[in-house]
Amino acid sequence: MDYWNIWKAALPIIIIFASFIIGIIIRVTVLKRLSNLAKKSKSKLDDVFLESLQSVIVLWFVLLGVYISINILPLPQKETQLMEHIFKALLVFSIFWFLIQLMGKFFLTYSEKLQAKVPAATIIKNAVKILILTIGLLLILQTLGISITPIITTLGVGGLAVALAMQDTLANLFAGFHIIATKRVKTNDYIKLDSGEEGYVVDITWRDTLLRQLPNNHIIIPNSRLSSAVVTNYYRPQKALNVLVEVGIDYSSDLEKAEQVTLEVAREILKEVAGGDEKWEPFMRYHTFGDSSINFTVYLRCKEFFDKFLVQHEFIKRLKKRYDQEGITIPFPIRTVIMKNE
Repeated sequence: MDYWNIWKAALPIIIIFASFIIGIIIRVTVLKRLSNLAKKSKSKLDDVFLESLQSVIVLWFVLLGVYISINILPLPQKETQLMEHIFKALLVFSIFWFLIQLMGKFFLTYSEKLQAKVPAATIIKNAVKILILTIGLLLILQTLGISITPIITTLGVGGLAVALAMQDTLANLFAGFHIIATKRVKTNDYIKLDSGEEGYVVDITWRDTLLRQLPNNHIIIPNSRLSSAVVTNYYRPQKALNVLVEVGIDYSSDLEKAEQVTLEVAREILKEVAGGDEKWEPFMRYHTFGDSSINFTVYLRCKEFFDKFLVQHEFIKRLKKRYDQEGITIPFPIRTVIMKNE
């Protein structure tokens, strides 16, 4: 029995298996300890990098074993070429897989900070992943000696046919990119369409935009419809929102006193109620001699759209109580009918 030939045939498997074991040990011990240390730092970039590295570190050590086997062992030419092609393809794949993981975790971790520059919508993350995968696949094919020129030509011709068959889908896709590029609607914004639909923007996908209504249900709106609609964005140019409350008082009321009392209550509300903007100075304006009251508008401010409901609620309650204490009347509608006897 030729033990040397058996040992020579088994040695590449032993080297690759040993590299695999070393990779697992480093992932479980070294990278885990580094991850624990990275969590104590203020920056999250090192956490993102180490988490992404854990997904490929074992594969990289296996590739190191393959590389050692190719360069050290006297293998036949065909086997050497095969292993070189496999090595290069797996290396390219692992690098692009690492980049995909890194970009995905980066978007997830820094989504709030990136919103001002790059909206963290699904359509953006998916577009980045598809771009990286496409480039990686083409490089793998090129590494394996497969010409990519005919593939690109075929994709170009086939892409025209697909575009004609998927006009609606592509319209929604490009509308989604348009929505994100203009930055007028972003995830977490509260918007209202001219057709009546309103809610928080949960996500912008390749086909539609998902809104979460206040009753906590979802509305799915095609991107093409959203891009062509008249949209009110309650978070732009800022989240702070003016709250207008209509009030009417009796004609016999002292208007100066009513104004003083109303603004006192308004200031109290903005300072004490959660969601009120305590830096805002409330004001009011008389505007109408109504049928049974002198009407005016009180201008308050809340920190964001949903806060206005509590601010209005507390203001109406406290204003009614204070008016009762001060003898200011909010009249019922009154109509006088004069009957003439002929």
